[in-house]
Amino acid sequence: MGAFTSCPLAFRFSYVQRLPEPPSAPASKGTLVHRALELLLDRPGPQRTLTAALADLDRAAAELAAHPEFSGLDLGAEELERFRSDAEKLVRNYFELEDPAGVRPIGLEIKLDAKLDGVVIRGIIDRLELDADGELVISDYKTGNTPSERWEEQSLAGVHLYALLCEQNFGRRPARVQLLYLSKPEAIIARPSEGSVRSVVSKSKAIMMAVERACSRDDFRPRPSALCDFCSFREFCPSYGGDPAEAEVVMRQRAEAAVERPPLSLPLTVA
Repeated sequence: MGAFTSCPLAFRFSYVQRLPEPPSAPASKGTLVHRALELLLDRPGPQRTLTAALADLDRAAAELAAHPEFSGLDLGAEELERFRSDAEKLVRNYFELEDPAGVRPIGLEIKLDAKLDGVVIRGIIDRLELDADGELVISDYKTGNTPSERWEEQSLAGVHLYALLCEQNFGRRPARVQLLYLSKPEAIIARPSEGSVRSVVSKSKAIMMAVERACSRDDFRPRPSALCDFCSFREFCPSYGGDPAEAEVVMRQRAEAAVERPPLSLPLTVA
């Protein structure tokens, strides 16, 4: 839903045509750190130390080394070193946000879905836990930059959707949802309400209806924004003089060529 609202044309390339996209270092770094924290929180509370977290970062890197999201990265020695350093810094920053020894997770990387008037909504919750009062809490790790106040509400839209999924699946609305921004580090916290849930339901239905209309009419128009600078398909966008018809052949040829490159030197060795 986020991809469609950001740019319907990019949505078509990614989710309708399913064109291969080159991996990006920021996204791959996020995957790596998410896996490291999942491994950390899977340990017994007293074992969730910084030393253990850095070991889990190494373990996560070893697990993911052969994944296309990592093996397809084209990084020089200096870029790879920065990748390693940034990943470690994000893990270290996590310990400034909370003491993981006191977290009571009841689910990590949970895949949930719910049907809203015939529309199936799916999501993956990074962490579902119980607080000191036995209430549900949703935590979502973010490895990108902290949003400005203007974009804070939009950033919380995803976790409000997760709150809806929890309520639909478990019959309980989480007491709070929180975004844990590891780069700053900073936590953004919200408390779901009846009104926020109704808003998520109505917005989700409206977006999915728009997706269905776009698919039935094959009408996916570009929506230029600051995100264009990070789009894998920008060169094929009419807003920048490109031809969408060329995307399929070019992107698949590039994906085939990338397979022949030597893999990224993983696992990471954290000092």
